Amino acid sequence: MSAYKDDKTNKWYVFFYFEDWKGERKGKTKRGFQTKREALEWERDFLQKSTADLDMKFSSFFDIYEKDLKNRLRENTWLTKKAIIEKKILPYFKDRKMNAIKPADIINWQNHIMKKEGKNGKSYSPTYLKTIHNQLSAIFNHAVRFYDLNSNPARKAGNMGKGRAKEMLFWTKDEYLDFADVMMDKPISFYAFEMLYWCGIRTGELLALSKADFDLDKGIVKISKSYQRIKGKDVITDPKTEKSNRHIKMSEFLVGEMDEYMNLLYDLKDNDRLFTFTKSYLHHEMDRGSKASSVKRIRVHDLRHSHVSLLIEMGFSAVAIADRLGHESIDVTLRYAHMFPSKQTEMADKLDIERGIGDEEKYGQ
Repeated sequence: MSAYKDDKTNKWYVFFYFEDWKGERKGKTKRGFQTKREALEWERDFLQKSTADLDMKFSSFFDIYEKDLKNRLRENTWLTKKAIIEKKILPYFKDRKMNAIKPADIINWQNHIMKKEGKNGKSYSPTYLKTIHNQLSAIFNHAVRFYDLNSNPARKAGNMGKGRAKEMLFWTKDEYLDFADVMMDKPISFYAFEMLYWCGIRTGELLALSKADFDLDKGIVKISKSYQRIKGKDVITDPKTEKSNRHIKMSEFLVGEMDEYMNLLYDLKDNDRLFTFTKSYLHHEMDRGSKASSVKRIRVHDLRHSHVSLLIEMGFSAVAIADRLGHESIDVTLRYAHMFPSKQTEMADKLDIERGIGDEEKYGQ
């Protein structure tokens, strides 16, 4: 027997031997259980995790998943993922055995989630439903790839929700200029929105910018970090992806504006952040500016979409835009494909020229 009662504390403890991942035999002790049953259950759960026995509970496998994945992701990314799992997935699956969860169980869970309401009293959006399902599927994929689970029941059940919202909002150049005009009463807000719109950078990239990131003589801003507010603390992390590390060439007027702004900041050091407010401040300023200018309200991130729209209208290619925006793949840029003007007629005309057919022959004149 591996469970024993401590006469001094009147509580139970376990002591047993196990083989670690190196194959070495080690002893393990755990104290403080109210009952023998609780002690033995903890021992069984520990041994299943140490050997990755998928007869374990879903909650136990999540502990393994967290240990395997946490240090491979940005802290903010992991915290977002963990919050979804702990609130939307663990309460339903935590006591079920990993190898006993079937596609029918996933469908029942999906129906359960789709009936729930968010803080606004409305059902979850299709994009959020898909995000929730993807987190569950990722856990099972991990079990399939690394711990020999036979199949992913979440994949078999199929997804819920939709991948992207129907509409991609953006401002035209004229709409942005109307908005920017009313933001000039607050220089810190005006210059921040100028960087977001005319460079297409992410909000986290903006908030991480320091004086040292600008080479005003060359007109270049270096994007190499991102700002996050994590557990009440300011944290500077690596950018979203490897491709996000980039140098952006600024227009001359924007170079002049940023030079003006930095001269307004008293005793500015090279590594001081230029924009020391939070993301919520930008959201409030978007509300204020949209109302004052009578321009439709879009999200702060939609300024990035607006920059893409502007570049497309100016005739730049998807490859060039992907490089400027720091998209990991051109496939991300091609999500904006509906904004690109059709080139079918231009292609056909050029093919006629290559074939040697002139306008007279082409139109029978």
